[in-house]
Parts: sequence; C-alpha cells; structure tokens
Amino acid sequence: MEVLMSVSRTTFSDAFQDQNNPDDFASYLEKAFSKEQLTLELENPQTQFYFVYLEGKLVAYFKLNCGDAQTDVKQEDCTELERIYVLKAFQGRQLGNQIVQWIKDKVESDKKSFMWLGVWEKNPRAIAFYERHGFYKFGSHPYYIGNDKQTDWLMRYDF
Repeated sequence: MEVLMSVSRTTFSDAFQDQNNPDDFASYLEKAFSKEQLTLELENPQTQFYFVYLEGKLVAYFKLNCGDAQTDVKQEDCTELERIYVLKAFQGRQLGNQIVQWIKDKVESDKKSFMWLGVWEKNPRAIAFYERHGFYKFGSHPYYIGNDKQTDWLMRYDF
C-alpha cells in the first residue's frame, strides 16, 4: 500500500502540481491517494493496478477498470485506462509506448471492443501521445482537482 500511495502521489504531483492551485491540488492528493481510497480501489475486483519494473526499480504504474469500476463509460465491452504514469527519472525511454502496447494486447485478449481514457484538455503532450497510439476523442467530462472544475477529453481505441 505504501508503494502505491507514494508512486501515485509522486507521479501525479510531477505531472500536474505546477499547473494547479496549491490548495486545490493538496486537497485532491489527500483525497484521491489516501490509504482509505486506494484500499477501496484495490479491493474492487473490477480494478487492477500494475507496477512496471526495470532492472529491479519501480519505473511506472497503471490502473485498469472494467464494468462498474469505470469512471464514466461503464460498458461491459470496454476497459478504462484510468492511470498511466512513468516516474520522471525514467521518462524519455519509450516505456510509455511499451506499456500502452502491453495494455492494448491485454484488453484485446480480454475480448473487449474498445478501451478508453480521460486526459486533461490542457495536456497536449499526453493527447499527442495517445493519438500516436490510435486513440481519438469521443467526448469530454468534468474532472475536479479540489474545487477546480477542469475538463478531460475522453479518448478511445477500437479493436
């Protein structure tokens, strides 16, 4: 649990802390990555967390949701990629490409017709990454960082 809490907080902070109000951001971190919240997510049989190691070091993690564990779409024929983060020290090594391909292979082998994710509309680097991997925008939804209402693009990949 401690490893999941630490990698979740670290990677999310590295990615978004500088672009958000400090109070809203601190509130979000405390709620989203608390021991209680992560325990609920880990205990959900329709949620799976994965750690990625390179040469014995934790370098990334991701989270997949199916069925009712999905945050928005909640269809049985799809999987949500809710989180995918590579630790800052290991970015630029093409790990994200390898991880996304592994996820695609897994979701396809699970006989899903598509996978989807939410990505902050103000994160052009991530949007471009997903587009390179065949994802396309199909909608949007609100995403709150504390009291700050932001917009996530919903992107999907069809099998």
